Amino acid sequence: MEAVDLALCLAVDVSASVDFDEFGLMVGGLAEAFRQERIIAAATAGPRGAIAVALLFWSSRQELAVPWTRVAGAEGGQALADAIDNSPRLPPPGATGLGPGMAAGLGLLGRFEGRAERLVMDVSGDGRHNLGRPPGPVRDIGVDAGVTINGLAVLNEEPDLLAHYENEVIGGPGAFAMSCADYSDFAEAIQRKLFREIRGGMVA
Repeated sequence: MEAVDLALCLAVDVSASVDFDEFGLMVGGLAEAFRQERIIAAATAGPRGAIAVALLFWSSRQELAVPWTRVAGAEGGQALADAIDNSPRLPPPGATGLGPGMAAGLGLLGRFEGRAERLVMDVSGDGRHNLGRPPGPVRDIGVDAGVTINGLAVLNEEPDLLAHYENEVIGGPGAFAMSCADYSDFAEAIQRKLFREIRGGMVA
């Protein structure tokens, strides 16, 4: 893959707390974001005029839903959006393996076949870690490797989840965490989050 300004791994919770309708709202919100002129403009504003994005689903296991896709304009954004829209719900619903999910995302970024000026993992979910490696040490490994990890906490199950993300998930240069009340607000929140991530921490 040609050099990009950003390699962005979207690491998304598909554990048992995310029901069928919520999964649809989440995936639809992610797809719609990459059809927005504002997001495409941000993606193409850097020196290399492109970013690369991959989508990882995690629960008690992890699965690559959309492989690395280069976005260098509206056509690439549409291709990515269509791939996200068509991604099956794999792995099956399970426990909230936040730490292992983050580790899988870091592995995906480490295997990126190209040069990226920035490496970012965008973690979103609606529950605390409850299976496998704890997220804090995984976060620290990522930060040491130069990855920025940001979080979007969906508060419909756990109203204080944002604090968990702030303390255990996010890290690295310009790292931030956001929240939304439930999955009906996810589309708007993820657009704001992606714009900020792609622009390198600039407030939307």
